[in-house]
Amino acid sequence: MASAVRTVSRAIARSTPATSSFRPGVRSARFALPAHGARAAGRRGYASEAGPGKSSNTLLWAGIAVAGGAGAYFYLSGGDASVKATGPFVPTKEDYQKVYNEIARLLVEKDEYDDGSYGPVLVRLAWHASGTYDKETGTGGSNGATMRFAPESDHGANAGLKHARDFLEPVKEKFPWITYSDLWTLAGSCAIQELGGPVIPWRPGRADRDLAACTPDGRLPDASKDQRHIRDIFYRMGFDDREIVALCGAHALGRAHTDRSGFDGPWDFSPTVFTNEFYKLLLDEKWEKRKWNGPQQFTDKTTKTLMMLPTDLALVKDKEFKQHVDRYAKDSDVFFKEFSDVYVKLLELGVPFTSKAEDRFVFKSSA
Repeated sequence: MASAVRTVSRAIARSTPATSSFRPGVRSARFALPAHGARAAGRRGYASEAGPGKSSNTLLWAGIAVAGGAGAYFYLSGGDASVKATGPFVPTKEDYQKVYNEIARLLVEKDEYDDGSYGPVLVRLAWHASGTYDKETGTGGSNGATMRFAPESDHGANAGLKHARDFLEPVKEKFPWITYSDLWTLAGSCAIQELGGPVIPWRPGRADRDLAACTPDGRLPDASKDQRHIRDIFYRMGFDDREIVALCGAHALGRAHTDRSGFDGPWDFSPTVFTNEFYKLLLDEKWEKRKWNGPQQFTDKTTKTLMMLPTDLALVKDKEFKQHVDRYAKDSDVFFKEFSDVYVKLLELGVPFTSKAEDRFVFKSSA
């Protein structure tokens, strides 16, 4: 493909008089092939419109059109030279699998973040991008990726998520055809699977929106509150008590940071592995108020290295919530299944899909 474009460009240069207004230009780009990490250089020719009487080679111009169209297809398909240009680029499951693979590769390669993985913060990005949905007004949700803009990016609940957005920028550059809205949610699904969690079926169809679609502050949970606040936030999105407790199981991953939420510490001993330990620790450990200058949080009596938030302990104080905590603590398979279902629901809130639910993709994990 690249050699064909270069041949056409050189032929134009030789056949065009020095006084012509035509000026061929060449732009270089690099594309990574995720399967083996090899790099292939592609070049595209650009030109201004030739003046009357300057062009005498119809076949030459036809060749430019074909080469240019194929080059665009090559670019939009993520640089896969095996792809054949047959019309406008329409991503397939295989194309999205390549995006998944690239995210998974970077999760392994960039292991300097927090406890050794960007995975937990990718889960949080997808969660917070989706959790702004309001079922009454139909606003918010993952359709839009409006956290790209202030003031939403500056909302207190979104502090620190720039790390996740920046992590995904090289993926967006490599696959420019994917929307940020789809990329962020796909990354959240990928992170769950790559950190040992359940399969998260996913489908594309989200469109990026502008600043006008930003949601007001206050739609995401405030960790200092109680069960009434939890229900207010999640009921607004359309979740019931069982789904609320299942979603809270994402606290198996990651840690809190004093420079973001103000809270500090991990929820369990394996913050980069998705398990049901969050529920077990809630029930089995004794939690004491931490004596420190930060906001109220709780620490485990045994090691004093773990933490729980007021909203976490609300799950065992509330009778309706606690019955689901008990179920998930006893049976990891039940938790994995119900978490997968509700996480898929979260990522799809408010999205006007043209595809059916049964058309969701199941991505192959790297492990």
